[in-house]
Amino acid sequence: MDPIRATPSGGTASPAVARNTAAILQILKTHLPPRGRVLEIAAGSGEHAVAFARALPGVDWTPSDPSAEARASIAAWRDQAALPNLAAPVALDAADPTTWPSAAFDAIVCINMIHISPWAATEGLMTGAGRLLANPGDLLVLYGPYREADVPLAPSNAAFDDSLKARDPAWGLRDRDTVQTLARGHGLYPTLRIVMPANNLMLLFRRP
Repeated sequence: MDPIRATPSGGTASPAVARNTAAILQILKTHLPPRGRVLEIAAGSGEHAVAFARALPGVDWTPSDPSAEARASIAAWRDQAALPNLAAPVALDAADPTTWPSAAFDAIVCINMIHISPWAATEGLMTGAGRLLANPGDLLVLYGPYREADVPLAPSNAAFDDSLKARDPAWGLRDRDTVQTLARGHGLYPTLRIVMPANNLMLLFRRP
């Protein structure tokens, strides 16, 4: 987990975001609908939200995060960018169903949350996504490192997993098959596994 720094605008900046934004955006451009509503879960600093909303002007992007500090950073980046398709940050805790919005979305994007949260957050993510992604073709996008039964765990990911569990025993890299089984239970079926830089994956799920 990289250190973050404050910016003059009042937001925070993450080196990890700077490294992965372009690669993630390339996939989003290919698979998100040209127009529609996207909910971002655990939006963190807000840098991704600004970059994606700017590059995808037909998409209405709604960032969310359970942390008040993160939402303040998102708001600062949003104010600076002044993009018409970027909504104000929503206070949403994936594990708390009472914080999820009631309106439907065309896609949900979740970047680097599943391994840095208790398993209950992933369960809540799938429950919420299963409810909000109600139409055929609606898309759930996950990004981050995973354990895979048929792929040796990279040494860097093994060390990262150890560091996460040392910080919080409820955290850690999740098994991809377990995550996919959970998604299927909420009507979201895996359609694509994309290998990303630095031993990360993009996992795409759709409502049939």
